[in-house]
Amino acid sequence: MIDEFDYKEPACALCGGKEFYNPELAVAKGRIPVKRVIEKADEYFNKNDLAGAKRHLEYWENEALSLNDLNGELSVINELLGLYRKNGDKDNAIRVIDRALYLTDKLELSDTVSAATVYLNAATTYKAFGKFDKALPLYEQTLAVYEKHLDKSDARWGGFYNNYALALTDDTQFDKAENCYFNAIKVMEKAENGKPDLAITFVNLAHLYETAGKTDKITDCLFKAYGLLNDENNDRNGYYAYVLSKCAPSFRYFGYDKIASDMEKESKEIYERS
Repeated sequence: MIDEFDYKEPACALCGGKEFYNPELAVAKGRIPVKRVIEKADEYFNKNDLAGAKRHLEYWENEALSLNDLNGELSVINELLGLYRKNGDKDNAIRVIDRALYLTDKLELSDTVSAATVYLNAATTYKAFGKFDKALPLYEQTLAVYEKHLDKSDARWGGFYNNYALALTDDTQFDKAENCYFNAIKVMEKAENGKPDLAITFVNLAHLYETAGKTDKITDCLFKAYGLLNDENNDRNGYYAYVLSKCAPSFRYFGYDKIASDMEKESKEIYERS
């Protein structure tokens, strides 16, 4: 199955203005340029240059540490979480989860959407490494913050529901997982440029139906996903290329080799043009 954070980088966890209220930040020696750091990381991700992204982000992680820039460090770590997950680097992923959760608490961000971004990213990383027992409580924390601060039409709900459903599936809570996917569909149907995200949800639903023994629903899900991915209005950018590369193995798994090969070919061509 596919999680959103495999193909869509998390938002910056920087909480603007917090430094004016947290005495510990007064001893910071400086601030890293968070916006530029993340923009440069996005350039690497859009080219599928994960090695370059790793060098870049780890450099700025160390810079933030040397400056005692806790907000900047948290923002960089939140990006590193997704990177280590993609690389399968479990040891570093667990290391930065622990640090991210510590910083979120230290900076008194626990009741903010910025914190929920961290919780969701950490939960998804735990799930990716088979620790759904640790992931589920973090999804619940994310849910509590989102319900308090986000309108139900906010596109971030789509990502939450999609990822939460994956962990629920691992926990054999199939009905609850299906409802989460239905909620994600409702959100992403109305979201701007939401078709690739919506396709991901239908691919994940196909896997859920296989696991739950509802195999008669698989084909319909896959062809809905295929139609969404081939919509002429989709931006053919690095984000779209990554979605294709992550969906292709699922289509091949279910026996659609030609479709999978076409997806992989288009994904490669997009990256080469970037």
